[in-house]
Amino acid sequence: MLTRADRTIDNALEVLDELEPLGLRCIGFKDVGIAGEALAQLHRRIKKMGAQSYLEVVGTTAQACLESARTARELGIDHLLGGTQVDDVLAILAGSSVRYLPFPGRPHGHPTKLGGSAAEIEADCRRYRERGAAGVDLLAYRATEADPIELVRAARRAMDGTLLVAGGVATPAQVRALAAAGADAFTVGSAVFDYAFSPNARSLREQLEAVLDACA
Repeated sequence: MLTRADRTIDNALEVLDELEPLGLRCIGFKDVGIAGEALAQLHRRIKKMGAQSYLEVVGTTAQACLESARTARELGIDHLLGGTQVDDVLAILAGSSVRYLPFPGRPHGHPTKLGGSAAEIEADCRRYRERGAAGVDLLAYRATEADPIELVRAARRAMDGTLLVAGGVATPAQVRALAAAGADAFTVGSAVFDYAFSPNARSLREQLEAVLDACA
């Protein structure tokens, strides 16, 4: 994710130029810190690189969530992540190719934290899949009331869609734990831009190479 502290970074296009040789196939950004033509330009650049695009909703109002859904449809974003207005968002996206993965549980604040027990997460995941969501965007490592890995296991039990874990993934050990618990994918942003995912890596490219190594 071209993001830091739940905001799209200011120099996202420059960063893409630096990282293009890695051949990344999944690149995303938030709906905070970028808008209008800048957002459209960033999306075009991601698609030109041959990558799948991900737009994550971290706006704190229902109106912001629905506006991001309209933007995702208009631009042809591949994956829309986040938000809890599931029925309204699915109605906006109906007939498009945008895959929607909402937040289960009770997200709140910015940067976003996640309230909710494993049982609540499991119930939300089951309900969202029944309504037609492609999966969920689980803020496991932002949880305030439950163990992150228990939330991942609960979500996996509840549905067969894409289980993506977002927020707070910062170490190779976490990546391995998520895979073992049944996650299909994860996002990483701040840990890369803070040079924290691999403390010995001296560049953004080396940071992301360490992320890719953790996925192998």
